[in-house]
Amino acid sequence: MNTGQTDITLDMNMYPSTQAAILNDVIEVLNRQGIKKLLVFNSHGGNSFKAILRELGVKYPEMFLASCDWFKSLDKSQYFEEPGDHADEMETSLVMHLYPHLVSPLDEAGDGAVKTWRVSGLNESWASAERRWSQVTEDTGVGDPRKSTADKGKKFYDDVTDKLAIFFQELCDVNIDDLYK
Repeated sequence: MNTGQTDITLDMNMYPSTQAAILNDVIEVLNRQGIKKLLVFNSHGGNSFKAILRELGVKYPEMFLASCDWFKSLDKSQYFEEPGDHADEMETSLVMHLYPHLVSPLDEAGDGAVKTWRVSGLNESWASAERRWSQVTEDTGVGDPRKSTADKGKKFYDDVTDKLAIFFQELCDVNIDDLYK
């Protein structure tokens, strides 16, 4: 979902209500077939499945429903110099490692400068509102990608996949009736 980019040509949007309907259908099938765990593996910072999964958890109380924002699993500052969250040094480095042919020369990249809110609470983590991307940045990038390298992307990718592998295994092994220590 990305309703903050509706004014950008060919932006594809999926409303939270559509996500909820799709997840409901998937959970209904899993539940009916006796598969009682679902992990929504999120790869987009604009998505938040927490409220949807909480609502569906009431409808399917025997299911264990969770979500994972893999990009938050490690401290990015240990790998990358420049902060950001959209086409930044981290995302660009990962694409350089995984799909280098998709990355334009970095000297063509914008600086990732972002305008801040005029309302101070929205610049802090305790208040939020959707960003209008065409107003916030010059090119929708948030964070300077110009220090990106495939080597940084590989190191981050390897460490993220190692951490996620442990999480996936623990999730598979745990009995949903015995989740807490």
